[in-house]
This record gives sequence, structure tokens and C-alpha cells, in this order.
Amino acid sequence: MLYLIFLNGQDFIELPDLPEAVANNVVTDAMVSGVKYIYSFSGIDSTKQFSGIHKKAFRYNTATKIWDRINDLPSGNGRIAAAASTVKNKIYILGGYEVFSGGGESSFDKVHAYDPETNEYLEDGMPIPIPIDDQVQAVYKDSLIYVVTGWSNNGNVADVQIYDPANDSWSTGTPVPNTVDYKVFGASGAILGDTLYYIGGARSGASFPATTFSRKGYIIPDNPTDIEWSGVSGIPAARCYRAAAFSNNEAII
Repeated sequence: MLYLIFLNGQDFIELPDLPEAVANNVVTDAMVSGVKYIYSFSGIDSTKQFSGIHKKAFRYNTATKIWDRINDLPSGNGRIAAAASTVKNKIYILGGYEVFSGGGESSFDKVHAYDPETNEYLEDGMPIPIPIDDQVQAVYKDSLIYVVTGWSNNGNVADVQIYDPANDSWSTGTPVPNTVDYKVFGASGAILGDTLYYIGGARSGASFPATTFSRKGYIIPDNPTDIEWSGVSGIPAARCYRAAAFSNNEAII
């Protein structure tokens, strides 16, 4: 499987294959001694079976163009649908879910922290108040991680959970509207300026249909837990599900 890294939101480079095939993993980047590394954590292997869900982790050195395996995530048997964010060059892997042999699922409340410079996991952060997977996750001003909607054990939630890595604390943001247009899992989003945008995702209903609805939340700078949610018009309709999203300070890709 090939990974793509976008540059300036316009060009892209095709990376060498990972050491092994993986899907539903989480990807982020960080710097090590002035070199950019790409990281992949957890996911499911080519068997596509519950037993193939793992907690393996890999990193790619953009200077040497080599992947290598790093230590596994420090808890659980494995997970899919987690998310990773980099804040002040530390990586935080949040949520996800595991699948059991009988088909049951359980959402995670874990916050794993990883230091790219030392290549070591740090002490876990404060657990997520509402266990979550398939969330929208975005970083605000290299300081706060917004965890928006997603699936929690039995259904989609409207909650907005905000993690402050510096203080290892959680706060509650203005929830998204309690409707199927806003409450989704597998949506994609990022923050541009003071506004968080997210599109797509699967809504409640028969077979969990993917939605084309787009939303935005204006974050009040003086009170970042206060968010003004609304729909967004003018974005081409796309049934996005578990797509990648990031901001390059000029646009959301």
C-alpha cells in the first residue's frame, strides 16, 4: 500500500510502501533533529479480520526515505478508527475501537503520548471523558486538540471534547447540533484560523449512509470552548468517509 504526502496543498510525493499493508491506521508527522518523519499507528492488516487489528507503529524518515518499526502502542490488543495529532512536536493518539471475536466493539478512552525526539511513549494523558472512535480531530493554535462528534460504543454523539496537552486536562466545548446532519462517524475535518470545518461521515439510519453535508464551527478566541456551529454552502457534494484532512494555513485539503 502506498502513502501520499501533500506539499503546500498542491503537489504530492508517493512514499515507499510501508513494511506491511495496513488500513484504518492513523497518520501524523513530527520533526526529529530537523528531519521530518511520518508516523503510522495501529490499524488492520490484510486479513481484514478482527484478529488482524493491531497496535503496531512505524515511522518514515524523509531524509533517508526508509520506514522502520517503532514500539507498539502501550495498551490494548489493537485498535482501528483512532486519531493522532501533533502538538508542540509531541504526538497524541486518541480513541479508536477494538473488535471482539463475537463481533462486539468497544470504544477507547485512551490518550497515548509519544515523543519523536526520544522515540519513546510518555505517560498516558487523562482519559477521554466520553470514549470515542471515528471522531473529527483537529489542532487549534498548536495548543488544543478538538475531538468533535464520532461514535461512542452505541451510537454517534454530539459532544465536543477539548484536550489541553500542556495541562493534561479536558474541557467541554459547545456540542454540535443534535441532528443526524451533524452527528456522524468517519467525518473529516481541520481547523483554519479560528474555524473548524468538517465534511462527510456516516449518519444514523439504515446501513449508516454517508452524508454530503458540510459544517463549520467558529471558535471564539477568548473562550475556545464556545463554538458557533452552522452548515456550510458552496462546497461540492462528496460522500467522504474516513478521508484525510489537514490545513496548510491557507486552505483545508
